[in-house]
Amino acid sequence: MLWFLVFFLVPFFVLGRISLAEPRIALPPYTPLFERGPDGSLQIIASLENYWFLWEDALYRNAYLSSIRIAVISTVFALLIGYPIAYYIARSPEPRQSILLLMVILPFWTSFLLRVYAWMGFLRREGVINNMLMSMGVIDTPLVMLQTDFAVLIGIVYTYLPFMILPLYANLTKLDSAHLEAAADLGASPMVTFFTVTLPLSMPGIIAGSMLVFIPAIGEYVIPALLGGPDTLMIGRVLWDEFFSSRDWPVASAVAIVMLVLVVAPIMWLQSVQNRRELD
Repeated sequence: MLWFLVFFLVPFFVLGRISLAEPRIALPPYTPLFERGPDGSLQIIASLENYWFLWEDALYRNAYLSSIRIAVISTVFALLIGYPIAYYIARSPEPRQSILLLMVILPFWTSFLLRVYAWMGFLRREGVINNMLMSMGVIDTPLVMLQTDFAVLIGIVYTYLPFMILPLYANLTKLDSAHLEAAADLGASPMVTFFTVTLPLSMPGIIAGSMLVFIPAIGEYVIPALLGGPDTLMIGRVLWDEFFSSRDWPVASAVAIVMLVLVVAPIMWLQSVQNRRELD
């Protein structure tokens, strides 16, 4: 509860207070929430104009929709790639299992920024991928991959793939092999056993991994800034522009509050559904 109070509720209320103010050229760059009137009475100066401004301006709506779309697609691809990897690690013998886990965690030993910059070298017109494809005769002209949504998806999936693999691995290692043996004894094929036994039992790991990928991906700033183009619209870049370029802290705070609600509300609903299933 102390962790929740310090690192969630306090920043949430600070942003909420700023989002109800108006911008001004001063320090801090927003109007106070309380002000004394001519008669000495304390007045509350707050409005919802910043939230109404977000609703009226199509830029912010498009940024939210684009961020959700890219985050969902990245999460799906991370799941499709991460599940077989986690399954293979969980079914490997112990010495190999430790080595494979180390290989999954190994990228974290390198700077996040350097890893994203490395993808720029792979995806540019004269990069490794284009040179390899042209030398093999697959393409005649370089492909445009950098500064596109495709490059952003690759960067997000590559960066957050370990966050998908590790929860899945932790869940799959706890899977009781007796269930698989019982399904085989009842005549189920390996494919039927996977979809009727393994996949349903690994659902908590799928949900945990998906949340760990989706939540940071929806507010990602560095990857779209380096790998995306001017048409790549994500809410993280909008937040940066509002805070540091436009210096409009109230609007930026309103953007952050709305994004937080969009992320937290589905998580709370999903948690309630999962709790009801456990009770049933």
